[in-house]
Amino acid sequence: MRLLLFNLATDASDPVLGFGSVWIRELAGHCATIDVITMYRGAVDLPGNVRVYSAGREHGWSKARRLTAFYRHLTRLLSAGCYDVCFAHMMPLFAALAGPLLNARGIPLVLWYAHRQETRQLRLGAAMSWRAVTSVATSFPFATDKLRVVGQGIDTDFYAPAPRAESAQDERSLILQVARLAAIKHQATTIRAAAGIDAQLAFVGGVQPGYPGDYRGELAALCAELGQCCRFTGDVAAAGVRDWNRRATIAVNTSPVGLFDKSALESMACALPTVVCNPAFAPVLGEQRDLLMIDGPEDVTGLRERLTHLLALPEGERARIGQALRAGVMREHSLQTLIGRLLSVFESGELPPA
Repeated sequence: MRLLLFNLATDASDPVLGFGSVWIRELAGHCATIDVITMYRGAVDLPGNVRVYSAGREHGWSKARRLTAFYRHLTRLLSAGCYDVCFAHMMPLFAALAGPLLNARGIPLVLWYAHRQETRQLRLGAAMSWRAVTSVATSFPFATDKLRVVGQGIDTDFYAPAPRAESAQDERSLILQVARLAAIKHQATTIRAAAGIDAQLAFVGGVQPGYPGDYRGELAALCAELGQCCRFTGDVAAAGVRDWNRRATIAVNTSPVGLFDKSALESMACALPTVVCNPAFAPVLGEQRDLLMIDGPEDVTGLRERLTHLLALPEGERARIGQALRAGVMREHSLQTLIGRLLSVFESGELPPA
């Protein structure tokens, strides 16, 4: 397969988007060639059959110059060879811009989008696409018969429990939340729920771009008001996120419906009991659903009850719960499962047989 791929950021060091490079590396093992046009190019360490071309955001170029660079790369690549399919990963803008040229050449366009926000760019990109794919059905913001649900693509070899020799825990329990610091992630719910519980809190992630710079300060003030021991790490690379998951006792994810956070799946892949509020996690939770699901992102009482119960369990029982969650992630959302489903959609437009 000869694949043309549009990517928002191709940067293995990016704390939020670095997983895109992992996906490209995995796809490269199934493709003759992959040509990537990316909005931003950072640290790139990819196989020899992958070439990366940037629209220049890393240089601070204007929108007009980036648009020119995109079309220059695209027209040159299309004139130099033929592609079997184009995959636009979280790039409805590039899908909309390239759609007429791709459709004129009979190159199928598959758009990945996993966010609850509906935009004009997304509508245009989806209109130009042959198929749309997403992690779970609620992660695509409008109904379309083009949509295929393919899972999230967690690297379960990387996100895995610590080897036994490295698995010693701190004396005090640790409650972990991995997410950008933003009101929609509801870190305040976790702080209020943990008030009075003998445990430390750690928030891994920086302030989301566009949010007030004092949001972290507001959360820290709430911790101080409630007498809660909290640590804010800022942005952390993937290896650091994995290490925090391995140290933690419990993870929390209070993102609402439509935000199917991969960070919760990464915690589960590390065999860490993880409390969530998004019903889309139910297939992964399995028989642990009542124990790990709360009613919504502001359900302080429900979260406090689950944290208290989980912390009171013997360590072996928490480990059993964590292993069941890891098995669910491997079944529903592993990187290998995602790639198999994507390749099937690329080739036939449909998911592989169950």
